Amino acid sequence: MTAPVPPPATMKDVAALAGVSQKTVSNVVTRAVPVRDETRIRVEAAMLKLDFVPNLNARGLRSGRSGTIALALPDLATAYSAELLHRIVDVAHGRGLAVQIEETAATPERERELLARARSHLIDGLILNPIRLEDSVIRYADRLPPLVVIGEVEQNRADHVRIDSRLAAADATRHLISRGAKRIAVIGGDDNASFATATSRLRLEGVHDALREVAIARDPALEVNRLPWSMASGADAARELLAREVAFDAVVAFTDSLAVGALHALHEHGIRVPDDVMVTGFDDVEISEFTSPSLTTVAFDRAAFAEAILDLLESRMVDRAVAPRSRTLPHRVVERASTAHTPAGYHP
Repeated sequence: MTAPVPPPATMKDVAALAGVSQKTVSNVVTRAVPVRDETRIRVEAAMLKLDFVPNLNARGLRSGRSGTIALALPDLATAYSAELLHRIVDVAHGRGLAVQIEETAATPERERELLARARSHLIDGLILNPIRLEDSVIRYADRLPPLVVIGEVEQNRADHVRIDSRLAAADATRHLISRGAKRIAVIGGDDNASFATATSRLRLEGVHDALREVAIARDPALEVNRLPWSMASGADAARELLAREVAFDAVVAFTDSLAVGALHALHEHGIRVPDDVMVTGFDDVEISEFTSPSLTTVAFDRAAFAEAILDLLESRMVDRAVAPRSRTLPHRVVERASTAHTPAGYHP
């Protein structure tokens, strides 16, 4: 005969094993009240030993919350999105929150689908990374569930966590200028309004800021954009620059993926980095340290970024009335071999 299946562990069982009250177990599960670390660790160990599964449905009925938040990113295929997603999910799980993932890309109506689910109480809060304000539901932030906006869309309707993309792009350009660059190409920004995202606009402005500081005239022939911002797009953009037969001695790429593609295209044309042309990226994803040559890039602390996002979102979930807040995290230029010395320049 098959042995009878024991009944599932209850909160009372966990409390007895951990030597605490059922209320303390509930506080650990719901995080509604802070619990001392040593007590929380003891309760979590008891939950693990008993294979205790909290009844989140009942919890949601009592608290009006589901314990789930939603995160929408434009392109889940990029290395940057994967690394950011990893950090946010890790921090959220540490706070007892599950994360529902959505990709918005060129279909911003997916944000509206998330909004509909939020209004049905299936998710407690939203983290959105829109590519343009005019396409995003954040225009109606006063009607939305608890919301934190990440990325470069400039707005004052919702809580916002960002880095200063314009300043960061200017700093990357200043680094190239300090190495002797005078003809700096841009991959990720140009005058094509249909390709212009909030990020590309700000980073292109940052490049222009740095050029103006040293009286280097902007040359639109040195600016090219391709969407999506992938390695393939970076390679295509670099090939377009070469096809234009314009001289350049450095490239500012607006993501590391674009920069890696540019490195590939330059190599296939016999152009050496950094001997002929310097290259910088943006985001400091893992691959940037392992390209050949290793890639100079703009970096920021993604773990701190994720913590700031969840701090604001959890606070907003508790108090909807507080005025929108904005946090800007610091960045730095990580210098690697792709900008190691003054280049000779590419001359068609």
